[in-house]
Amino acid sequence: MAENKSFLLHVVTPDRTFYEGQVEMVEFNTTEGEIGVLPGHIPLTVILKPGILCIHEAEGEKEAALHAGFAEILPDGVTILAEIVEWPEEIDSNRAVAARDRAEERLHGRTPETDVARAETALQRAMARIEVLK
Repeated sequence: MAENKSFLLHVVTPDRTFYEGQVEMVEFNTTEGEIGVLPGHIPLTVILKPGILCIHEAEGEKEAALHAGFAEILPDGVTILAEIVEWPEEIDSNRAVAARDRAEERLHGRTPETDVARAETALQRAMARIEVLK
């Protein structure tokens, strides 16, 4: 029996189909850590956290900033339902740096009123945007 070398990746946001195509591997961050998915992966559903979405196609790699959502992993495909996913050319670098600086400032100068979880998530999102631009 021939081994499948690719699978269908479908990445959807509330306002668009971000990506759909055959891939050899996909990598992303989950609440349990970073995961890499190859064809034939065991069925799994995971919660995504901000980070880099790395798509391995036969022609090469593509990276995007992925902010949050869920992923359904099946042996023959992966569906990612994401809040926001951005290609590098869609990211305003000045805005990403400003968002990082604001989040770091909130975390370093926090008061009892500071929403730490929200500030940490904002920092993770900003860092994903900055990282994908490199």
